[in-house]
Amino acid sequence: MVQLRRLAGTATAVLLFAAPAMGAGENQLVVVTSFPKDLTNVFKQAFEERNPGVTVEMLKKKTTAGVKYIQETAANNTSDIFWASAPDAFEVLKGDGLLARYEVKATGIPDKIGAFPLNDPEGYYKGFAASGYGFMWNTRYLKAKKLPVPEEWEDLTKAVYFGHVGMSAPSRSGTTHLTVETVLQGLGWERGWALWKRIGGNLKTVTERSFGVPSGVNSGEFGIGVVIDFFGFSSKASGYPVEFRYPSTTTLVPANIAIIDNAPHPDLAAAFIEFVLSPEGQELLLDPKIRRLPVRPEIYERAPDLPNPFAGEIGASVYFDVKKSKARYNLVNSLFDVMITYRLDDLRAAVGALHEAEAALAANPNEEAAKLVARGWELVDAVPIDEARSLDPEFAAIFTKKRRKATDVVTGRQAEVEREWDAFVQANYAEARRLAEQALALLR
Repeated sequence: MVQLRRLAGTATAVLLFAAPAMGAGENQLVVVTSFPKDLTNVFKQAFEERNPGVTVEMLKKKTTAGVKYIQETAANNTSDIFWASAPDAFEVLKGDGLLARYEVKATGIPDKIGAFPLNDPEGYYKGFAASGYGFMWNTRYLKAKKLPVPEEWEDLTKAVYFGHVGMSAPSRSGTTHLTVETVLQGLGWERGWALWKRIGGNLKTVTERSFGVPSGVNSGEFGIGVVIDFFGFSSKASGYPVEFRYPSTTTLVPANIAIIDNAPHPDLAAAFIEFVLSPEGQELLLDPKIRRLPVRPEIYERAPDLPNPFAGEIGASVYFDVKKSKARYNLVNSLFDVMITYRLDDLRAAVGALHEAEAALAANPNEEAAKLVARGWELVDAVPIDEARSLDPEFAAIFTKKRRKATDVVTGRQAEVEREWDAFVQANYAEARRLAEQALALLR
């Protein structure tokens, strides 16, 4: 892929370099993106420097909010590009007819990242970077607290990490949604939710934004954070005492970029995509503040500290089913919030009591107490619906409202179902705690 200044002869190039003759506002590109300023500012500055007279406006929104914004403004669209990590979010917009087909001119980019297609087969969105999911930790924190380094998701459920973990909610972060959904697909619905609930019981906090997780680990507010890989890589490259690990149950999927249907400036949008995919644009991903995995294999020659997915250096065992994730996107977000985010205190109380009872059992084995503890974990792990229900299109379609906090008003069928779920988990957590305390009483 040649640099933008060599795109002579194309309509895009003619438009870009005729910028002085354009009308007011005709040389402004509007990008709806969930990415942090550390990434977007680098690309904005580089693109504007190479295209005098062009202004790039980065309209910052969380992934779910960005999707909703594009949906709500479709009748009078003023945005050109959607730029985010979550492929299922792009599938939602594609399904709504809100993305435009675009054939990339860039060459030298593989068709797949691992087993996953880099680009939408129908041409509506393109992969510009690879993303994997796991956890980062503060090495000084773990050393000071005498905590072992976790290796798998299951490790984060252990009593030793109680109160030392942070994550965001999938309703607040598209990358967290991908992480949650990856585990559900990799372990199965019941096992996956049991794992997230047990990790949830060990959480110190559920952050307001995904960026709050690496910030909390970097500062030592908590020791371990559930994150997308580049949060760990960029924190380490910026000098923080952190490390990142991909657990075996993870996936590797592309972060994407697309032109919005009926974009005001489609040629500018195409030029921006070509720049992002060019060798020059891909090398910007190596910036210490960004540290995302490029989709051009040759770029890894200049980044020996980054794992190379094209050389099999990331053991991603889960083939991510984008269509499954899309089908239950809002449902999974609501279920996580009801069971974990908005019942965090109840969940922590139950899990903490069970940890305490298990520790007492280890020192003083007792068959009756062991049965009580086992039943307590069953209650914590229980999910109010099965996977088949989650994939029922009519049932999944009732989840349209995203709550920013537990007190936000939800109406209609969604409200009824969420109340049923809440009563289910509240009763289960209370009973699990009671059983744990009963077991402790037998052991004293």
